[in-house]
Amino acid sequence: MLIGYMRVSKADGSQVLDLQRDALLAAGVVAARVYEDLASGRLDERPGLAACVKSLREGDTLLVWKLDRLGRNLRHLVNTVHDLTVRGVGFRVLTGHGASINTTTPEGKLVFGIFAALAEFERELISERTKVGLASARARGRKGGGQYKMTPAKLRLAMAAMIQKTTVVSELCKELGITRQTLYRHLGPDGVLRQDGQKLLER
Repeated sequence: MLIGYMRVSKADGSQVLDLQRDALLAAGVVAARVYEDLASGRLDERPGLAACVKSLREGDTLLVWKLDRLGRNLRHLVNTVHDLTVRGVGFRVLTGHGASINTTTPEGKLVFGIFAALAEFERELISERTKVGLASARARGRKGGGQYKMTPAKLRLAMAAMIQKTTVVSELCKELGITRQTLYRHLGPDGVLRQDGQKLLER
């Protein structure tokens, strides 16, 4: 069963749901199964979304017009879609930057996996920035730990990047904060997992 969700940020009439509703209906969603909110995406309390998620059953697919209609930030999006996936519910975006996300297909799952990796990587960056003790130790001439460490999030990003022939390995390593040796210990030049990479993802 297809379930639709739509949202606009303002409830003063300056924004309307017509475009989203038309797109959802054209995609096959029955009008009675479309939920809506007139609220900012940053708000935790969205009764329409809560009712929508509650109505979903295993085998259903949730459709939204654009990715930003569902979540208030990348982390919230990833967590929401992950929870749906665990319940056996699919998720599909009709248009916009996330239009290639369709967790009912292998290709769509791959794209969402990259989004999830980005969210995890973002959390790790924030965590690293709070560890001021490492910076203080380096300033005193002592080497801090962890800057060359490969993590599951970095590995997933590296896998997606290494598939692209245009990827510059030195720039990728700099962006991820790892050495070339660390990268190639986990991945082959074509982005295929090596033994260390498989062990890391299985932990």
